[in-house]
Amino acid sequence: MREEPPEVTERGALVNGPTRVLYVGGLIRSGSTLLDRILGELPGYVAVGELCYIWEHSVRLNHNCGCGEPFSGCAFWSRVGETAFGGWSALDINEVIDLQRSLDPTRNIPRLLAPQVAGSFSTRLRRYSGLLSRLFAAIAEVAGARVVVDSSKHAGPAYVLRHTPGIDLRVLHLVRDPRGVAHSLQKTVRRPERDGFEDFMSTWPPRTVARRWLTTNLLISGLQQFGVSVERIRYEDMVSDPVQELTRTAASLDQALEPGALDFIADGAVTLPPAHTLDGNPMRFTTGPMQLRADEAWRVGLPASDRRLVETITWPLRRRYDYL
Repeated sequence: MREEPPEVTERGALVNGPTRVLYVGGLIRSGSTLLDRILGELPGYVAVGELCYIWEHSVRLNHNCGCGEPFSGCAFWSRVGETAFGGWSALDINEVIDLQRSLDPTRNIPRLLAPQVAGSFSTRLRRYSGLLSRLFAAIAEVAGARVVVDSSKHAGPAYVLRHTPGIDLRVLHLVRDPRGVAHSLQKTVRRPERDGFEDFMSTWPPRTVARRWLTTNLLISGLQQFGVSVERIRYEDMVSDPVQELTRTAASLDQALEPGALDFIADGAVTLPPAHTLDGNPMRFTTGPMQLRADEAWRVGLPASDRRLVETITWPLRRRYDYL
C-alpha cells in the first residue's frame, strides 16, 4: 500500500516532519550534475549539488556557488548558515571537517552497518549527523522545498545519512556505461570554482574506473537491503527520454508528478535557470536551453586495450544493468 504524501505548505515545504532527502548516488562522471539540475526544477524540490564538499570547499575555501557568487557572498547559503547554525562562522570548521573525514570514507561502511555503533565512533557520528540534520532542515526551510536533492554520489555519505535523525532518505542510483565513464575520466576538465586559481577535475586510469564502478554501484544499490528506498536510473535513458524517467523515479521515490511539472523539458532540451549548487561538473554554471544527448564519444575515443580491460572487470554488473 502506497504511503500518503506528507502535508506541505503552499510553497511545497514539509509541515513539522522529517526533511526528505533525495540522494543521487553513483560513480563520478556519470551525469549526476545534469540530473541534479533537472531534479531541482521539479515543484517542491531544491538541488544543492555535491553537499559533501560544503565544509571543505565552500565554508573553508569559499568556492563559487552555481549562481556565480563566492559561497560567502551567496544570499541563499548565507541564510542557510544563519538558519542552521547562527551563521557559518559559529562553526568550528576544522572540527567539522575532521568529523567528516573520520566518518565518510568507504572503509567505514562496515562500522556504519553494525547493529549498534559504539565508542568514540558513535560519539563522532552523533555529533556529525546532528549537524547534517540541521543543515538539511535549513536548506529545505530557506528554499521553501519539500525535497532536498544531494548529488554527492559517494557511498560513504549515503550510509552516514542513513543514521541522521530527522532525515527521510531516498536514493536515486545513477549508473552509466563504465566505458563511457572511463573515457570521460581521461579528459582534462578545468574547474572554475575559484577565480584566479587553476584547478582540474580528477582523472583516473581505466583499471581504477572499473574497480570503483563495481564497488560504488554495489554499495549504493546495497542500501536497499537496509531499509532505504533505492531506484535506479541509467544516464543513457535519462538523456534519451527524460520525461519518462523522471516521471517513473518521482513516483517511486517521492510522489507522482502533477501535470505540467516537466514543461521545462521539450523537444529534447531542458531549460535551466541559475541554481545554488555546490561542486560537481562545470555545467552547473550553465543556464538557458540545453540539448539532452548522450555522450557516446567513448565508442571511438576509448583505446581498444582500455575498453577490453574495463569490459572484462565490469562484466557482471554490466550484464545486470544491460550494458553488454
